[in-house]
Amino acid sequence: MKENASNPIYSITPFTLLDYAHKSACILWFAGCNMRCLYCYNPEIVLGKGTISFSKVNSFLHTRKNLLDAVVFSGGECLLHQNILELIIEIKKMGFDIKIDTNGSKPKVIKTLIENRLIDYVALDFKALPINFKSITQSELFDKFETSLELLLESQIQFEVRTTVHSELIPEKDILQMIAYLESKNYSGNYYLQHFVNGVTTLKPLGHSYPKLDSQKLSSARINVCLRG
Repeated sequence: MKENASNPIYSITPFTLLDYAHKSACILWFAGCNMRCLYCYNPEIVLGKGTISFSKVNSFLHTRKNLLDAVVFSGGECLLHQNILELIIEIKKMGFDIKIDTNGSKPKVIKTLIENRLIDYVALDFKALPINFKSITQSELFDKFETSLELLLESQIQFEVRTTVHSELIPEKDILQMIAYLESKNYSGNYYLQHFVNGVTTLKPLGHSYPKLDSQKLSSARINVCLRG
């Protein structure tokens, strides 16, 4: 594989049982993102520079063969990076399952990954509805997210939709509208809501978030709301 001119990966979490259900995994944290979500927990990754090359990742993963089940690609936004497909192909050849954490802004890359059966699980971040997507993410990428959602719905890939909820940014009435939007797209299954964690450094200073969500109240006949954090 051709080496990137830069080092795309900010850091590696060598072991986790939390980020890929029922699998042992490591996490590759990719520097950089094309969104600037106000509540982002990882400003040092989003705004920072990578320190680890693809070749170093390959060397690390060769030491984890037969010890880990999977590799999680996270960030930042992992799908922004040049040669990402080549890296995923090499990791798949080692026998690892691949999970992608993505904001959905690169549907063409997702389409290629699906068509070539290079991914096993996707966590798709549903940031907000179109009406407040720009103010929350500082981007105009909702249409890209929507295309990615539609691609995943048409595929056989296992995936989840998840939303980080800060009560000042996404009140309960917005969550109900987001659930209605998912239903309009024929999404069914689990919808994961992650309570914002107060007291952490974020991209923008935010007020206190009040976690008052009731998963049973929010769940519908087709969508099961699950609370995390």
